[in-house]
Amino acid sequence: MNIGCGNAALHDSQAVLTVAPDAYVAIDASGQVIGWNPAAEATFGYSREYACERSVEEMIIPERYRAAHRAGLTRLAAGGAGRVLGQRMQLSAVHRDGHEFPIEMTLTATDGAGGRVFHCLAHDVTAARRADLFLAADSAVHRGLAQANSSTDAAARVVEALGLVMEWPVVELWLIDERRQLLCCEARHVDHAYSVGQFGIDELELGEGLPGRVLMHNRVHWIPDLATEGSLRSIAAARAGLHLAAGVPVCAYDQTLGALCVFGNRVEETDEAVLALLAGMAAQLGQYLDRRHAEELEVELARTKDEFLALVTHELRNPLSVITATASVAETELRASVEDEQRGYLRTILRSAQRLSVLADDLLDLARLESGHLGMHPVATDLTEIIGGSVEAHAAPVADKDLTVTVRVPRELPLHADPHRLRQVADNLLSNAIKYTPAGGAVIVTADTDSSGEQIVWTVSDTGIGIPPADRPRLFRRFYRASTALERRIPGTGLGLAITRTIVERHHGTIDLADGHATGTTFVVRLPTKPPQPAST
Repeated sequence: MNIGCGNAALHDSQAVLTVAPDAYVAIDASGQVIGWNPAAEATFGYSREYACERSVEEMIIPERYRAAHRAGLTRLAAGGAGRVLGQRMQLSAVHRDGHEFPIEMTLTATDGAGGRVFHCLAHDVTAARRADLFLAADSAVHRGLAQANSSTDAAARVVEALGLVMEWPVVELWLIDERRQLLCCEARHVDHAYSVGQFGIDELELGEGLPGRVLMHNRVHWIPDLATEGSLRSIAAARAGLHLAAGVPVCAYDQTLGALCVFGNRVEETDEAVLALLAGMAAQLGQYLDRRHAEELEVELARTKDEFLALVTHELRNPLSVITATASVAETELRASVEDEQRGYLRTILRSAQRLSVLADDLLDLARLESGHLGMHPVATDLTEIIGGSVEAHAAPVADKDLTVTVRVPRELPLHADPHRLRQVADNLLSNAIKYTPAGGAVIVTADTDSSGEQIVWTVSDTGIGIPPADRPRLFRRFYRASTALERRIPGTGLGLAITRTIVERHHGTIDLADGHATGTTFVVRLPTKPPQPAST
């Protein structure tokens, strides 16, 4: 096969160049093609008959580089050595169908009777470059998912990463809206050079368009050229300069959540490597969305539960206050005129209403504390005084059970805290110690600063029923009660310790259950003595 265009300078080597795997292009000093082998035909899309004696610039050099090409060719034709001769370079070339692709080439020059001839050996490095892009895209998607703070944010980061790194003009993520039974575009990346117009719709019927087909059949789809499709959206895409379209299902376990679709600017036959990349990224995205959805649902359920608790508790408090007040007045005014049995009924009503009022207050406090709606009002206060007030208030139940209460605290324990909330902590810990300690037992309260003087260590110990090791990890959960308390049918709501922990943590402190006690229980509270320093800017 003749690879030359009637130029004698190429006749001696044409047998070798005919079978060479690299594209061979020879041009004269004016840039006119004088040699074009079969590999060049395959690489650039032009036949030798068409290419010969045409300008190489007009065929395969991108328009933005043509001025630089002409200047360089003029310099080399004049005998300049040039830095490009003999060097391996990576450049962009244009195929006959209009798409750009990367090539690696080496340029040499020979001088003959007819003037200087430039010889180029080149090969398409799209596959090698795409492998590098795959790694970069995979890294970008990993980074995007790690940095995302919501499902919507993750979707936007993934399509942007694929669009920018892989240079796809349009990337879309479609998810199923189960309630409306529609496909909704959760995120779309569009290259700034493209205007998608009517193609850029945000909702599709199930089964409609590329996303619909991907979901309907739950498998990958590849469309080499959207111009050959008959749908209105494909026609709009082709008008926007889009040709290739590929879509893969986004799944989590055995559930299909949506479709990840990419659109390219050239006609391209099925590329299994691209589909494998998209499938891998879709799998990552599906697992992330499923996990994130579960987390967001958990947060939403917790928020709804808190709002419900707050609402119900608020609505309970008013009628309970009326019941308590009415029963108290009735007991007082009817004391002389009713039988002992009837007075017992009134006292039962009063005690039950008071217990419900305490429960309602605890529920409301916990909901507000955990939501951050219950403000803290820290001031300079004295923990010794707070503990003393709590011990004094519990004198009656201590006497009823013949308990020994020992308090070991210094004269003053100054700290910056909300005294009302710390009194709640003291009351909750002391009342628990009294409640769960059998008659004749002991309760010990200690508090003092540590060796640094920056932290107070406050303990409440008892010789009561104790807490089994299996119950300890769940002890501070709301409504949770230790098995020892349930077995002995000791009344309680399981809210006191949850409230106590939340108050302590709002003070930047900690509360723990001490280990190593054969009997009884010891709670250890650590509180900073000074307010936290504001973060430096």
